[in-house]
Amino acid sequence: MIDTIKKLLLSTCLTTVTLLTFSQEKISQWRGEHRDGSYPDINLKTSWPEGGPALIMQLDGIGLGHSSPVIYKDHIYITGKKDSLDVLTAFDIKGKRLWEVPYGKGWYASYPDSRNTPTIENDRIYLSSGMGEVVCINAVNGNVIWRKDPHSEFKGVYGTWGMAESILLTDNGVISSVGGKDASVVALKKENGDLLWKTPPTGDRRTYVSPLMIERNGQKIILSVLSDHILGINPDNGEILWKFNLLKDIGDTGGRRRRNYTNTPLYKDGEIFFTSGYNEPAVMLSLSPDGRSVSMKWKNDVLDTHHGGVVEVNGYIYGSNWHSNSHGNWVCIEWETGKVMYETEWHNKGQIIYADGHLYCKEEGNGNIALAEASPSGFNIKGTFWLENRQRPFWSHPVIHDGQLYVRHGEELLVYDIKK
Repeated sequence: MIDTIKKLLLSTCLTTVTLLTFSQEKISQWRGEHRDGSYPDINLKTSWPEGGPALIMQLDGIGLGHSSPVIYKDHIYITGKKDSLDVLTAFDIKGKRLWEVPYGKGWYASYPDSRNTPTIENDRIYLSSGMGEVVCINAVNGNVIWRKDPHSEFKGVYGTWGMAESILLTDNGVISSVGGKDASVVALKKENGDLLWKTPPTGDRRTYVSPLMIERNGQKIILSVLSDHILGINPDNGEILWKFNLLKDIGDTGGRRRRNYTNTPLYKDGEIFFTSGYNEPAVMLSLSPDGRSVSMKWKNDVLDTHHGGVVEVNGYIYGSNWHSNSHGNWVCIEWETGKVMYETEWHNKGQIIYADGHLYCKEEGNGNIALAEASPSGFNIKGTFWLENRQRPFWSHPVIHDGQLYVRHGEELLVYDIKK
């Protein structure tokens, strides 16, 4: 059955290759250009009518998943799980299905739906499967360029819910946080997937965090969050510049951290904000000027975001917190001090992104979506709508592109017009 599907998909790829041409180069990835949930769109609606913005497109049959879509050169790419395989599907910007290709084994145990968002650069798509395979795919026709399994090669250790990392790219490398017995983080060569470098093992297992590239006074640094540490890594050679111990360096945790980390850190002006759920304190870290050491600036016990991400806007951090696996509030804290500006109840905890002065919040329990002002004075909602008659949970992070809001749920992708 699977071989038949592969043959059919390959045939589709070959018939569509002559229909696609790409002219400009850019990068598209998880939670936007800087992985911070902030999108550059402007002239968006400042309020929504009753019932929300107009639904202008619905794409079905993409496979089950909680991953986000990526829009690259007026094409839409999204992953999903079909049977036991993770599958990548490509559409044109008007929703015409172009091709579909299985690219790896999906996670098989608890919450097995795809959670790996593609990263695209120079007409190449880099992505991980639910089992930790790393694959490079041609963005024009869907052909697989190379495939590697660093998780197995470096004796990676899964968490309870498998693999959810979205690939990070450096100038030359493809980063995989294997959390293995033979290496903690590895870089593969972009051109062929061969090993570029590996860090020594730190005793950590992999978590569910997509890593981040930052820069401190000209020094680029990879931030990789593993089960016990945040690592600062030199992207040129894999040198571990510093380690922050999430079990010991925060203090007063009672050893209770669950190590179920999911949120990509935020970075601004030499400071790193990291948060996870389960009543575990969020922390602000300060990097030394040379980027080779780190210290804790403050911690906050209110904004313990489960897996919905956080955004920074004009010196304030916004997100939702964890009261239980089925409940949480919406919170704003000050970047400089960690001071709580507000904590407001609205349906449930969930995902958050930002564009054009407003927060876009999607709660995970019933699929309510809100437009709210990005202001520390309060959670001022300017419109809502509901993804009605759909099953929970609602975990996919929304995306904004060219005045449109992309909302993935299960096997469908919904697109709304949010232009003024």
